[in-house]
Amino acid sequence: MTHEASMRLALAEARAALVGDDVPVGAVVLDETGSVIGTGRNTRESDGDPTGHAEVVALRAAAAARGEWRLTGCTLVVTLEPCTMCAGALVLARVDRLVFGAYDDQLGAVGSLWDVVRDRRLNHRPEVVAGVLAEESTALLDRFFARHR
Repeated sequence: MTHEASMRLALAEARAALVGDDVPVGAVVLDETGSVIGTGRNTRESDGDPTGHAEVVALRAAAAARGEWRLTGCTLVVTLEPCTMCAGALVLARVDRLVFGAYDDQLGAVGSLWDVVRDRRLNHRPEVVAGVLAEESTALLDRFFARHR
């Protein structure tokens, strides 16, 4: 599956978050063969859970599908640059590759504000592919926040 195709799946998850009042961020986890083994969208508002970020939800689903917490060989695809919590979670899960759409200048921890995933002090550093369908991800977020101002 191409990065663009998998990002379109993540964008569909992000749009599903709009049903409630959650920020439209979506994520999918692909295994080594490119099959989706986990999906997630922001659920902080709907679940009242501060850890309900799309990435964490998708990583939990993928770990449950695999029956273990190590997600070696997997790719996490997310519509927005991960925050420090999510960047730390994907490093701890041993995800091999991160693909993200829009940069997050306020909270991004994969190059914008911090760069957790490339910190040489850590024992695992995933490959990063940034900016995939960034315009679509940004437009979705801009529309959401324009309605909430």
